[in-house]
Amino acid sequence: MESASTAAATSAELYRRACAVMPGGVSSPVRAFGSVGGTPVYFQSACGSRVRSEDGREYFDFIGSWGPLILGHAHPEVVQAVQLAAARGTSFGAPCRDELLLAEKIVELSPVADKVRFVNSGTEATMSALRLARAATGRDLMVKFDGCYHGHGDPFLVKAGSGLATTGESSSAGVPQAVSGQTGVLPLDDEAALEAWFEQHGADTAAVFVEGVPANCGLLVQRPEWMAALRRITREHGTLLVVDEVITGFRLAPGGVCELEDYAADLVTYGKVIGGGLAVGAYGGSHALMDRISPQGGVYQAGTLSGNPLGMAAGLAALRVLEDEDGWARLEQIGQAWQQRLEPLLQREAAAAAPLALQRQGSIFWLCFGTSEAPRRFDAIPAAGADRYQRFFHALLDDGVLIAPSAYEVGFLNLTMSEDDLDQAAAAFARALELSR
Repeated sequence: MESASTAAATSAELYRRACAVMPGGVSSPVRAFGSVGGTPVYFQSACGSRVRSEDGREYFDFIGSWGPLILGHAHPEVVQAVQLAAARGTSFGAPCRDELLLAEKIVELSPVADKVRFVNSGTEATMSALRLARAATGRDLMVKFDGCYHGHGDPFLVKAGSGLATTGESSSAGVPQAVSGQTGVLPLDDEAALEAWFEQHGADTAAVFVEGVPANCGLLVQRPEWMAALRRITREHGTLLVVDEVITGFRLAPGGVCELEDYAADLVTYGKVIGGGLAVGAYGGSHALMDRISPQGGVYQAGTLSGNPLGMAAGLAALRVLEDEDGWARLEQIGQAWQQRLEPLLQREAAAAAPLALQRQGSIFWLCFGTSEAPRRFDAIPAAGADRYQRFFHALLDDGVLIAPSAYEVGFLNLTMSEDDLDQAAAAFARALELSR
């Protein structure tokens, strides 16, 4: 065991030790601060909208564990639910009551899922949904969109190829061309590119994956007309439309973006939010599709910790609080209040010839540096903006405000953020913007 003096080591010392025993010193790449520079901050505790580091500093947190903490950190009802569940047993490797109750709640709220299968992450959900789509259609090819992220499964780690109607190229070492060659990568907001792909490959394309709101390459809110074209074209060719709601599901509305925007998805994938902060994912669809999953059908997918009692209890508690406290309406109000505080800063930056765009969807927001127009596609994001973002990030960090250590990641609001909190955070943003010019 560590001594008290060792446990009090600073983030820098902890990171030095971690680099000796963990690749890059981290368990997920963005945590290494590679795109912003500096040393990762190590955290020891959190409550509400604030996190406390191993160095003893407190930060106002806009990361929120990358989205699931709608209720804030360590919400009492979620913590109590997990404690009670843990006292009964941390894992059974067998069915449990809360697994059924959470499945019933998701099916009740989701406009897409007649049935759901629990997994342990968003990555597992998208991988499983792709396997199901291929089995249901008897086809091999899939389509994703440039910049969108659907987890680290091999078929999804693909970047755009040299032409609009060609398959992609691997964006990770270790992914064979035989795998990446089954994935087409198209630009968002481009109906002509969709038509070109399906004219050439429509009969062989099993599924199109799209984020409900692309939120891993900035926040790229899509035009309803483009989404309607995507639905029309996939239907015409017998291709399944899979809406990835790992970030947006149960955050933007009770039924996610599929409810909010009336997206008629064939399959939907969930993660993060439905576990109340614990490791949970799920995928769902119609009876006809989901009945193809083992043991009922021939599509195999399994997991020892899938539907584990801790994640199920946390997810149930979180969704119940959201329902009981009119959480989705309150999140929209907090989002509007935050936007109202940032808009004067955008005007100030424009006057200083330092254009800045704000994009907000409910309780998710993103600042895009180097343009006054919020982009809809990845290749429209000014690359030079990342340099200023690095300075902005560190100015905020020094001021006690935590945002994502990447210019392409979004920020998350939660229900514990008060008017006073937002005032203080906006003042910190104003100072950081000035320092980063």
